[in-house]
Amino acid sequence: MLQKIGRAVLQKVSHVPYLLGYVGRIFFSLLSFIKKQKAARKVIVMQLLFTFIEALFIIAVLAVALGSAVYLLGNSLLSSFGQGALVYTIIVMMISRELGPILVAFVVTARSATAIATEIGTMVTSHQIESYISFGIDPIDYLVVPRFIGVTLSVFLLNLYFSFCGLLGPWIVAQFVNPVAASAFINNILKNMDMMTIVVSVIKSLVFGMVISITATYYGFNVERASTEIPVAGISAVSKSFFWIIIFDVIITVVSYVA
Repeated sequence: MLQKIGRAVLQKVSHVPYLLGYVGRIFFSLLSFIKKQKAARKVIVMQLLFTFIEALFIIAVLAVALGSAVYLLGNSLLSSFGQGALVYTIIVMMISRELGPILVAFVVTARSATAIATEIGTMVTSHQIESYISFGIDPIDYLVVPRFIGVTLSVFLLNLYFSFCGLLGPWIVAQFVNPVAASAFINNILKNMDMMTIVVSVIKSLVFGMVISITATYYGFNVERASTEIPVAGISAVSKSFFWIIIFDVIITVVSYVA
């Protein structure tokens, strides 16, 4: 039994040096990306179009629905205890700091991680990667770094968009239930929005974007020759992205509260 456990652990750990080298190679290429050809920048534009622009509607609906539910339920409950003003603290913490970044990351993972992993996996099985190498084109520079930038930037922008919709959307919904003045609503939101909340939200969005892009491209390149490995790579990219997003979310949250 100990031998089986040992072999399983060694098998898992054996991929760590390669993964660390892969991450280091991405950041090294990122520093010199500005000097690359315009063709690679077009990949960023297409990635932003798919990951950011096309996700705006679903993010808006999700943010307004969540923000409205938190505001209406919280206001109803807290008002019965004479603490109705606390609802603004709760909605800022839930939308901007805690649930917002992780929900955006989950949406991007579901939409983009599978697409990136299967796209790169298809390129591997069809020998397009070998063609790039034969022409002197580094796949990391041309395929990975633009997607890394595009996905990370998309998660960051979608997180800001989610906060905007999730914090202001409830005011619109509240007009049909319990009308409140716009100036009073916005002032209460701004009063409870501190710098730590903004910093933690930004850090989470950037880290989650990096995790999604690195994981998706990593499993895409792990496809070998069989086309049946492509859907497996897509599933692995999504599941591992979810796992590491949750892990980093817990780490960042704990560190922020300890600090």
